[in-house]
Amino acid sequence: MTEDLSASPLWNADLAPTPLERRTWSTYHIAALWIGMSVVITTYTLASGLMQQGMTWWQAMATILLGNAIVLAPMILNAHAGTKYGVSFPVLCRASFGVRGANVPAVLRAVVACGWFGIQTWIGGLALSTLLDAAFPWWAALPGRVWIAFAMFWLVQVAIIIRGLEGIKKLESWSAPLLLAGGAVLLGWAIHRGGGLGRILGESAGLQTAHRPFWQLFPAALTANVGYWATLSLNIPDFTRYARNQRSQALGQALGLPATMTAFAFIGVAVTSATIVVFGEAIWDPVTLIARIGSRPVIITGAFIILIAQLTTNMAANVVSPANDFSSLAPRRISYVAGGLVTAVIGIVMLPWKLYADASAYIFTWLLGYSSLMGAIGGILIADYWVLRRRQLALPELFKVQGQYSYSGGVNPVAIAALVLAVLPVVPGFLRAATTPGGQVADPTFLDVLYTYAWFVTFTLSFVLYLGLSRRSATSGTGPAPGTVGRQEARPQGARSKRGRCRQLLRRRLARHRGPVGAEPVGSTDLAGNGPLSRRRAGHSCG
Repeated sequence: MTEDLSASPLWNADLAPTPLERRTWSTYHIAALWIGMSVVITTYTLASGLMQQGMTWWQAMATILLGNAIVLAPMILNAHAGTKYGVSFPVLCRASFGVRGANVPAVLRAVVACGWFGIQTWIGGLALSTLLDAAFPWWAALPGRVWIAFAMFWLVQVAIIIRGLEGIKKLESWSAPLLLAGGAVLLGWAIHRGGGLGRILGESAGLQTAHRPFWQLFPAALTANVGYWATLSLNIPDFTRYARNQRSQALGQALGLPATMTAFAFIGVAVTSATIVVFGEAIWDPVTLIARIGSRPVIITGAFIILIAQLTTNMAANVVSPANDFSSLAPRRISYVAGGLVTAVIGIVMLPWKLYADASAYIFTWLLGYSSLMGAIGGILIADYWVLRRRQLALPELFKVQGQYSYSGGVNPVAIAALVLAVLPVVPGFLRAATTPGGQVADPTFLDVLYTYAWFVTFTLSFVLYLGLSRRSATSGTGPAPGTVGRQEARPQGARSKRGRCRQLLRRRLARHRGPVGAEPVGSTDLAGNGPLSRRRAGHSCG
């Protein structure tokens, strides 16, 4: 960035655009990130939760695969800005919501992450207690041992938070192969002890405690699976700002997300079905299963892998984003580390053991409920960046109190209106589900049906409303015209065309002369988003 904005109240070192020398994440790092986040107990039990409602194993697998394939699309689209400009999620929100209005989506995203942080910490505490039970016989007689283990696991995470994001990158990179190996071993145990894959899948019918028609379950289940990673589809720029190029982030996500989620959910179904054969009952919780196996080495190894799984997911999925989000509220006072510590505290205050206690409420209230908010925010971000601004941002303006993205008092009323109007139709359905035991309404109305498709409804409405209201405000002279882009808004069309021709010429020259090793990706931008960095290094200049 050519301007010095370090004195701006919207700036701190953690929110500043990522410099090129720190954009080192390859396809492997992005894929490993998703493996680390996907291999977790909540994924393991996801398909089992669907089967409890009446789905067969293959219906549950198809629903999970489809849900993750759908959410991959906005994931890659929102990731683009992070890689191109090196900005985090709350900074990207400033373009559409305003430099102050961006606090609204940032806080909404942060609160959801705090809830998830608490849930994963609770599960990690249970695994740690099991590990200590096996290692130290006196632990089993200790009063309140689960709560003590919960606190210990929480403190381990706090220590990692203090080390910053680079520690999370290293954790994800070395743990991904370990988690995959652990899942393969668990599946091998199930096939061996359960009498073969065919037999254990046949036994999976015993997991269906209800017998509802598939098409009654599918809409809410699909929306819940989209909602599972709807939060990350927003704040994925928090990670892709460190990616080497667009290919690394897109390919890494495509390889790491849908396949890992589906495979690990299948392992959960197969292993749980095998427990019917081996123990005569279905054991849904892998922590409980490890304790039942009995061998101390197996218990210790299994519990350790579960702890690593919870740790990698929580650190990446539920700390990075809210830490940045809280930091963006007061950049001069709250650093990334301070934001992470705030997340750790709020996650406990939200009573995660209650959020996770009921599988039906977990899917139909928690996952569906927050997916409606995430869908609405995602629709606005994609409409603004991809359609309205055509992937062009004026990067310095994102850090100016009085600048291009200040709108009205720092808030874009169009974005706020689109967000509220998009969410309103699903609010009655959410309130009814939240006050119904298990979250499933027996006699659904039209508004209840809208709620079962919450993410799709709010995403579509916010996308359309934001574009429509933006065009209307531009026509009335109260907002930017659709299609205006970054710093080029003030330039005549001829200047933009000349600049575009110059960029194309330089890209062709760079493509011919670029070396095979250490070369900069063609089309990579400087911190102001002004085109290829290599043009200056090669002695070129564009007007």
